[in-house]
Amino acid sequence: MNIYIDENIPYAREFFAGLGRLHFFAGRSVCAQQLADADVLLVRSITQVNEQLLSINHSLKFVGTATIGTDHIDQDYLHKRGITFSSAPGCNKISVAEYILSSLLVLAEKQQFQLTDKTVAIVGAGNTGSAVFQRLNALGLRCKLYDPPLQQAGDKRDFCSFAEVLESDIISLHVPKTAAGKFPTVHMFAEQELKKLTKKQILLNASRGEVIDNQALLKIAQQGLHPALVLDVWENEPAVEKQLLPFVEIATPHIAGYSLDGKVRGTEMLYQALCELLDIKPKYRAKDFTAAAAVNQVTISQKIDQTLLKSLMHMIFDVRRDDALFRQMIDQADGFDTMRKTYKERRELSTLVVHSSVKQNTLLQSLGFSTNELNDTKE
Repeated sequence: MNIYIDENIPYAREFFAGLGRLHFFAGRSVCAQQLADADVLLVRSITQVNEQLLSINHSLKFVGTATIGTDHIDQDYLHKRGITFSSAPGCNKISVAEYILSSLLVLAEKQQFQLTDKTVAIVGAGNTGSAVFQRLNALGLRCKLYDPPLQQAGDKRDFCSFAEVLESDIISLHVPKTAAGKFPTVHMFAEQELKKLTKKQILLNASRGEVIDNQALLKIAQQGLHPALVLDVWENEPAVEKQLLPFVEIATPHIAGYSLDGKVRGTEMLYQALCELLDIKPKYRAKDFTAAAAVNQVTISQKIDQTLLKSLMHMIFDVRRDDALFRQMIDQADGFDTMRKTYKERRELSTLVVHSSVKQNTLLQSLGFSTNELNDTKE
């Protein structure tokens, strides 16, 4: 069996070596001729899987994307050909949530405000939005959810209106890219919506670049009327609108979900799906390949507050590193993709075991940290 794999899917060789012949390719430039004899195709979000890419392939049985998003996959075409498809829903939800938390802690320090004084609207209440809600709600922010499709589908959580979203101190976007249907997300934040936001608000986008009209945002930013911006995703990636950069507080190259743990989780999910299709018992788990984090234990002796949380957070991940690298490399040829391909290993908060001499296990775990049950004082 010929298994074709994006070269940047971590630990793919370790997971899939026993299932067939492995062939690795560059996800941005792969073409139909390369995949002519593929039985299995494993991609990331930069590869458009459609009839054009698979036009001369007649053996494909399985397509998997190691991502939560699926807008780069023509699922109707795969269905017509009887090709099994699998994605990795929720694989990087923790990583994205921690990106949002790190960004807000940086902005809170820079602008000198307490997060607990803020309201946050989380647009998109699926796996990732729910992970963001869990952490910010535990921290004490007043959280609102906006997700009309889930609301209409009978989700029992409390949801707010779009007008309430636009009035919130912080707006965090976690929706898929959809251009059709009753609730399209492409240009959900166009000029009309962006004009309603003020300089006192914060707008974060770690979903899809097209959710915000980047040209409308640039126009408003040049007038000095924009909110504080955190942009991990951009329209027309990898061709970023560089004129936006001076107006963006934190700018990164679509890496919010790029923790090692999240990426390996996605690889494992595809491995399990392929094993199921082949009726093979899986032999490996992500933990078989990922080593302990460089910093994996710490002891604290006071209640978590914003300052202490920032210290703990940035022991594991400080988003300012990625922002600085982005601004340094974006003008280089293929800088956007190079940053993603060579992204320095980053771990999740769960890899840090926090020993606390005060009773706060529930809070620590809600924020994503691990605790040591043998030594922790029970609440």
